[in-house]
Amino acid sequence: MKIVSWNVNSVKVRKPLLKKLIDEISPEIICLQETKTDDNSFPISFFEKNNYKCYVNGMRSYNGVAIITKEEPKDFFFHDYCEKKDARHIEVEISGYKIHSVYIPAGGDEPDATTNEKFQHKLDFLDRLSDFVADRKNDKIFLCGDFNVAPYEDDVWSHKQLKNVVSHTDIERKKLLKVMKNGNMHDMIRKFINPPHNIYTWWSYRSPNFKINNRGRRLDHIWCSELASSNVVNAKIIDKFRSDERPSDHVPILIHIN
Repeated sequence: MKIVSWNVNSVKVRKPLLKKLIDEISPEIICLQETKTDDNSFPISFFEKNNYKCYVNGMRSYNGVAIITKEEPKDFFFHDYCEKKDARHIEVEISGYKIHSVYIPAGGDEPDATTNEKFQHKLDFLDRLSDFVADRKNDKIFLCGDFNVAPYEDDVWSHKQLKNVVSHTDIERKKLLKVMKNGNMHDMIRKFINPPHNIYTWWSYRSPNFKINNRGRRLDHIWCSELASSNVVNAKIIDKFRSDERPSDHVPILIHIN
């Protein structure tokens, strides 16, 4: 079984690339983030024509998550943190696994919770997610999504220059790694892709020659619980999708499960 996670930055705009992903990789499960459409406007027919079923937690123009599956799930759930109702978490249960698509808040521009409400929301969300996975650490979980945090020094193009920039501050990294610890979770990308150089899943649109400059960050992750980790046999970052016409600023990530 193949699971893909991808912040598509508008599911409607990215339909040609989603078709390419389906044709080339044919994943059994696709976790999407930042779909930017409400449930009634989600392109369900597009996925149904490609033999997928859609489970959607959306909102108009902002945020939004979805899980696209070939198999009918046993159940599905929406989760809301911080009483915001901002469409950031959906879960399905398939083949004994609990698959989560999560879009953690970006946090705004200033890493100061006293003056930046968006940053405070991000920290609160991470705390709630930490409690959420702690209660479920004995389940077979895959936590997929755009976490909007690059947790390690080699997850960014320059730790020195970005250590005080939102997505790589000490407090964000600490809180995200607490989620990992509390859920007894494993980082699948780092398990299988751990070269002697940095790896990224996001490059700013402001950098047109993104591969030459390569000023990226690894914001997208697939983690799994201890009980699921032995079933994962491979993981990949599919960075060629960043070079396509009208790309997302994020690229898909993929795991293979026995």
